[in-house]
Amino acid sequence: MIETPHTIQGYHDQIHKALQNRFLGTALGNFAMAYKGSRARAFEGLDLDRLRQEMARAKDQSLPRLMELYKSFKARAEAAGAVVHLAKTAQEANDIIAGIAAENQIRHIIKSKSMTAEETHLNDTLERNGYQVTETDLGEWIIQLRHEGPSHMVMPAIHLSRQQVGSLFSDVTGERLDLEDIERMVKVARKELREAFLTAGMGISGANFAVAETGTLGIMTNEGNGRLVTTLPGVHVALVGLEKLVPNLETALKILTILPKNATGQLITSYVTWITGSVECQANPDGKKKLHIVFLDNGRLQLARNPIFSEALRCIRCGACANVCPVYGKVGGHALGHVYIGAIGLILTYFYHGTDNTRAIVRNCLNCQACKSVCPVNINLPRLIKKVYRLVLDDDSEKPAKNILVNTVLKNRKLFHGMLKAAATAQKPLVKKSDGFIRHLPFILKKEHEFRSLPALAEHALRDLWPPIRYRLPNPVLRVALFAGCVVDFVSPEQALAFIKLMLKYNVQVDFPHNQTCCGLPAMMMAEEDTAAEIAAQNLEAMQPEKYDYVVTLCASCASHIKESYPRLIPPSAGLTRLHDRLIDFSSFLMNVLHVKPDQFEKSGIKIAYHSPCHLCRGLNVTREPRELLSTAGFTYTPCRDEDVCCGFGGSYSIEFPEISAAILNQKLDYVMETGAAVLVTDCPGCVLQLRGGMDKRGSRIQVRHIAEMVAKEMKLG
Repeated sequence: MIETPHTIQGYHDQIHKALQNRFLGTALGNFAMAYKGSRARAFEGLDLDRLRQEMARAKDQSLPRLMELYKSFKARAEAAGAVVHLAKTAQEANDIIAGIAAENQIRHIIKSKSMTAEETHLNDTLERNGYQVTETDLGEWIIQLRHEGPSHMVMPAIHLSRQQVGSLFSDVTGERLDLEDIERMVKVARKELREAFLTAGMGISGANFAVAETGTLGIMTNEGNGRLVTTLPGVHVALVGLEKLVPNLETALKILTILPKNATGQLITSYVTWITGSVECQANPDGKKKLHIVFLDNGRLQLARNPIFSEALRCIRCGACANVCPVYGKVGGHALGHVYIGAIGLILTYFYHGTDNTRAIVRNCLNCQACKSVCPVNINLPRLIKKVYRLVLDDDSEKPAKNILVNTVLKNRKLFHGMLKAAATAQKPLVKKSDGFIRHLPFILKKEHEFRSLPALAEHALRDLWPPIRYRLPNPVLRVALFAGCVVDFVSPEQALAFIKLMLKYNVQVDFPHNQTCCGLPAMMMAEEDTAAEIAAQNLEAMQPEKYDYVVTLCASCASHIKESYPRLIPPSAGLTRLHDRLIDFSSFLMNVLHVKPDQFEKSGIKIAYHSPCHLCRGLNVTREPRELLSTAGFTYTPCRDEDVCCGFGGSYSIEFPEISAAILNQKLDYVMETGAAVLVTDCPGCVLQLRGGMDKRGSRIQVRHIAEMVAKEMKLG
């Protein structure tokens, strides 16, 4: 039985062990790097956005009709000789399958890969009932021998080295194997599994889709074992989640087109098997296959009616949300899932396996948006993860202290800002004057947080600096409001001052609405949506967007949260529409609105590396403008590996999971140092804190700056 820690302390222990596994980190890192290129090549020439929209629409249209599609499938499949069952629960599905085995006097069962069977813990039930069960997918067989669950939905044994597999095969066969000879290991596996194929009386498979109009199952595999499991034994049982039902062949072919490309970067899987009804089978006296199809509900019908979470049932099990997840890339699937792995697993675990198995893992999300950007059916995975976190908090009677603090403080702007100003005064004895970092960790933080230097709060917040520098232009070309966000306001006001310096050059009037406060993203990260809604309403009232041509922000995270979340948090209004439409990030404002030109800069040629903030490149889909701005300003832009991969900050995430944050940050800094750049530039003040703190801890001479600071430095002021 798969086990997941039920407490956050137990979960941290599991994470620590995963991070000590150097092979795991290397293997997952190499795969993630290769996956990006192969996926991009696989989708060349295809309109991926259109495909994703069509897939999402097709799945959404099917979900309200699952029982109708089930009845249609059942009628056509049974007319073709199959027997179709509907199991309400996981245990009922297991009992049905065990009953089929007993009815047919089966003792040995072979299985092809099935995540639905993992969900129901089918093997455990069958083995308790005395059946011999053999997994025939190579990866699944390996983890079965090790008594583990899969660490990836498509590549279940990706966490294991060839040496581990070779040692395992040596133990199983009693034959001493060369631990570097992969070809020999495969031959050993083939020999061991061949007997299982020839002696099994029943084969169990899953299915990638079930076509209602024809009663047809579609199975996609990369090994021939799937086809052998469904053809050789006299009895074939397919265990299929109800959400796999599709109305017609056209929808099935769309899944066939997009799934392998998104899962592994293949144009198509090696084997696509179509099964309609009972076919010829010489293993049975009547010459016909006994085909049973067990559809599993296990909460799916209720989930399909949920106006928020039904979206999760679009999932086609490609596993891509794990492929691009920076957290998965460091700790693997056994620490980022229960049965289902990756972002979708953080959601489905709650509905299929309960609060206890979800409590710890659901908090392990950076909100970097990578999973959302790669999902082939447009599931808003980060949003649903936070929604599940809210359900877990509601189920548990004790609310975390940080949530209580956020609810109390962030709603009250004056209290929040007053506390920050008091902290700025209290910290003075701890601040190093030379670089603005705090000398040692605050007492509330543990040793694990020493992976970066911590910045001090600014001696004077932007809102306090604003009155003496406030200006009025007689005939400005544009009027803009600056939405600063917490970090620019209270930690890095120099970034705002650089922006104001540039705006004076371009004759742009800047206002700083004094009543603005935190954007509310920290509350959303802690699943405190009611608090986030109150903050959103406060900011909308404070910003008065109708008075300005644009609302500019230097923080990609703030901008992404305001654009995406505010329309869901507060009632629609003309003011909200204006704020949404007029909000713009710094780089886009300079390149697309002010149209800055190369002759307006000094052109120092400083070698620059760039970090693309998650909420800029994925939340706002801004990728071109920052790089063009750096080149326009005369810098020598040097591409860096994984520029668009998260830096590991995630606000409070880096405090709650410092060990993972450190691992992600250190890899990022390693890649930056490879470039030989003198300065690392980014568009997000939170990323600046993380990256600058990491560089300082290393003693590196590479400076970390907000892009506004560097551009202002190079501007010819006249």
